[in-house]
Amino acid sequence: MDAQDEQHDTDRRRQHRPLALVNARLVDPASGLDAFGGLLIENGVIADLGMHIMEGSVESAESLDCGGRTVAPGLIDMMVFCGEPGHEHRETLATASRAAAAGGVTTICCMPNTDPVIDDVALVDFILRRARDTALVHVHPMAAMTRDLKGEEMAEIGLLREAGAVAFTNGKTSVASARLMRNVLSYANDYGALVVHHLEDDSLTQDGVMNEGEVATRLGLRGIPTAAETIILERDIRLVELTGARYHASQISCRASLDVIRAAKARGLPVTCGVSVNHLTLNENDIGSYRTFFKMKPPLRTEDDRQAMVEGVSQGDIDVIVSAHDPRGAEGKRRPFAEANDGAVGLETMLSAALRLYHNGEVSLHRLLDALSARPAELLGLSGGRLAKGATADLVLIDLEMPWKVEPEQLRSKSKNTPFDEARFEGRALVTFVAGRPVYHYG
Repeated sequence: MDAQDEQHDTDRRRQHRPLALVNARLVDPASGLDAFGGLLIENGVIADLGMHIMEGSVESAESLDCGGRTVAPGLIDMMVFCGEPGHEHRETLATASRAAAAGGVTTICCMPNTDPVIDDVALVDFILRRARDTALVHVHPMAAMTRDLKGEEMAEIGLLREAGAVAFTNGKTSVASARLMRNVLSYANDYGALVVHHLEDDSLTQDGVMNEGEVATRLGLRGIPTAAETIILERDIRLVELTGARYHASQISCRASLDVIRAAKARGLPVTCGVSVNHLTLNENDIGSYRTFFKMKPPLRTEDDRQAMVEGVSQGDIDVIVSAHDPRGAEGKRRPFAEANDGAVGLETMLSAALRLYHNGEVSLHRLLDALSARPAELLGLSGGRLAKGATADLVLIDLEMPWKVEPEQLRSKSKNTPFDEARFEGRALVTFVAGRPVYHYG
């Protein structure tokens, strides 16, 4: 055996050698577990966990002393816009996955807003194969619910589902036709598929660039009313009643929408919703002097709406927190506010920004991690999101207290359009494991 073969053999043994994470706070939102102990990783899955897992307690296992820090399920981000294929200058699956790993995210769901649009079986297959070859984390494509995202003709939902699409969406546009939306929901229901819909009435948002209200008037910018969101949401709820389909509002941003969701859930409808971490931690006042990195879709709302979103997460009415990761180059952001592209990167900052709510005492750690991992896994039918024997070892080691400052040039995304430029956070991912393999280590 030559030197190269010996090294390969050593690497192979190391890869299959069990790893014990010891002296850790184990937090599992799915089961309610919150206890000190250890966790054993073997062959890519969680082989055991509990107080009895200590350094030296498992023969032949390597040990990682967590120093009392938190081990939790890896985060699952249900809303990631990635440039590949067609816009690789903004982001690729490889660069997005590196940013995800650094943020404790072990699974990303990429949106179909690519060129060409992910509305064909071959493109779903391309994303899955490309991710296997280049990505550090799990990648699952959401397919377009309408051809070319134009909202005119329904895509082949059954074939796309069979090819591996985990959900169906129209990206950052709403389907205007109630008849077409009803057909989408009906077909999706036949295949047990989840429909994820953006909420925006185009006739009310035309030329609007930020939340309608006093701040927009003061800045001289055309506003977007919250009614543009709630009108589509209320229509969709009626269509869910007709079809019985599983429906997920991709992002809500205002108190009125939360009220609609609560009412729908009270009636027992299969309705869930998400909110971006931006709408949990920022409001319209952050736009300040026309800061384009704060231009988003939906727009940042009032402080009252932000507080409503936090309440919704805390009480479980809002199911999922997403990063809404949307990389944009300088050529699209360094422009007058009304002309700038909307969107912000967020994979690397989602966890730390969300932890602001925990440190402020507004949301418990269990509820926060549930919205970031367990609930998305449940909605999408994925194997992650939990600490349990036999579960895939998609994990994140978190230092809840570590202070750090966001420096855009250090972000792993190709684009640097973060609204948290030079923000100071408390808490971050230290180590991220995907199927038991460490894919990120801080420092």
